[in-house]
Amino acid sequence: AAVTTEFENVPADTLDYLAKFIPVHPAASAVAVCQNRIAEKSFLADNGLPHGPFAVIRSEDDVRDADAGLFPAVLKVARFGYDGKGQARVASHDEAIAAFQHFKGEPCVLEKMLTLDCEVSVVLARDEAGTVRCFAAGENRHRNGILDVTIAPAQTSAELRDEARQIAECIAEKLGYVGTLGVEFFVCGGELFVNEMAPRPHNSGHHTIDACDASQYEQQVRALCGLPLATPRQHSAAVMVNLLGEL
Repeated sequence: AAVTTEFENVPADTLDYLAKFIPVHPAASAVAVCQNRIAEKSFLADNGLPHGPFAVIRSEDDVRDADAGLFPAVLKVARFGYDGKGQARVASHDEAIAAFQHFKGEPCVLEKMLTLDCEVSVVLARDEAGTVRCFAAGENRHRNGILDVTIAPAQTSAELRDEARQIAECIAEKLGYVGTLGVEFFVCGGELFVNEMAPRPHNSGHHTIDACDASQYEQQVRALCGLPLATPRQHSAAVMVNLLGEL
């Protein structure tokens, strides 16, 4: 009856094709931005949203021409990288060229490595009328590039959590997004920088199943079906541990 996404690497062209016949949320155009790091960083820059310094890398010459001030940096493939995959820490132009060659010349972004206070994320839902409902920002801790623990609400100031919510809402509006969206932030020196967007229920939002009176999945279904979004209330503080594989 309708189609939504559980994983951002579903081809946008497939979603665009399906939209000719049945409702598809989020739209292919929004997924296309979120699934390509070059498109994602360009979207943030074009809309004046806070982001870390970066360079688009499509050739070895692009690496050589990159501002030396970007190093130390992380080279990330533009497509199909997640949970730390397709990423390499590089301290110099030479190391970045070697990593680019290791990635077989795939288009990449070179991102300046920021000194983090912590990482936070906001999970929200937006419907076709533009109504947005946000869950409280969570604080994320990673292990080996993979989310390990989320504390919700985040152990930051209420002002920072509110600022993260406002930026996430702005992103959803600019994307014309319908569905559940996760927005990840780096917190550096008390400032927020958008790291990436996930066009789906987010693993940092799994606690909403037990800690809130409406989960991120219920919101996804409501947005997909054209039902009114719930106004989610977090009735319990929560710590979510992300278990993967054979743990």
